[in-house]
Amino acid sequence: MNRREFLQAGAAVAFGLGALPALAADDKKDDPFGGFALGVQSYTFRKFNLEQALKRMKECGVSYGEFYNGKQQIPRDASAEQLATMLKLCKEYGITPNAYGVEAFSKNHDNNKKVFDFAKSISVKSISADPTVDAFDSLDKLCEEYKIAIAIHPHGPGSRWTDAEQIMKAVKDHNPLIGTCLDTGHLIRMAQVGKKLDVAEQVKIMGARNFGLHLKDHDNKRKVDVIYGKDGGVLDIVSILKALREVKFTGSISIEYEAKEDEPTEDVKACVTIFKESVKKLG
Repeated sequence: MNRREFLQAGAAVAFGLGALPALAADDKKDDPFGGFALGVQSYTFRKFNLEQALKRMKECGVSYGEFYNGKQQIPRDASAEQLATMLKLCKEYGITPNAYGVEAFSKNHDNNKKVFDFAKSISVKSISADPTVDAFDSLDKLCEEYKIAIAIHPHGPGSRWTDAEQIMKAVKDHNPLIGTCLDTGHLIRMAQVGKKLDVAEQVKIMGARNFGLHLKDHDNKRKVDVIYGKDGGVLDIVSILKALREVKFTGSISIEYEAKEDEPTEDVKACVTIFKESVKKLG
């Protein structure tokens, strides 16, 4: 089977990576993550190959992963055989890919379509994205065709996309599957340029157009990622989870931790523990 045939068939069918199950109310009571699909953005483990990254995700106690276009992990230029092996490895470690990115998009429809083809092949629900302003006509068509969401990722001061207000203004008249993957750490970083943002309010602004969330905390004084609420961190996980429930969020929450790149596992575990404690506080 060549790459084109493999992409058309869909790796989800070949390896049983189906759509994420919706949890009933009774199931949420026993779920330490409160019904949220908590995973890790694989950029957190960028110094490791795919199996090493999956091993660490499993050790952290999560079941989902948002993967990025890293040569060691799940690159978009992988052959059909390589991709099949990668997805089989994900299944063996119990980590389901549920998002991919961050990917660039432009007005080049053919190039955009290739990214959607790849996203379909690994059965993800959303693509974290950094589109140019002239990409939306193409993305309207592709979101409608593939039923895969485009989740625009704000990347802090000086970036193309910086906050929910700006993103909502750009997407409000486009396909309802075009929205955000808000990055809480980069939203916090906006205070460095005098724009202090309330992360929970940012979630509410996007409403039904929240398709993903990169969950990270950041100490603006030292300019470094930190464990949630520790060492200069300011992230209020409980308020964010309340906002996500208010907007009926069903997307992917990906812990992303850019500090200690040589071995961040213990800090990621600490973030998972704080997430669980925050879920309990929600009631």
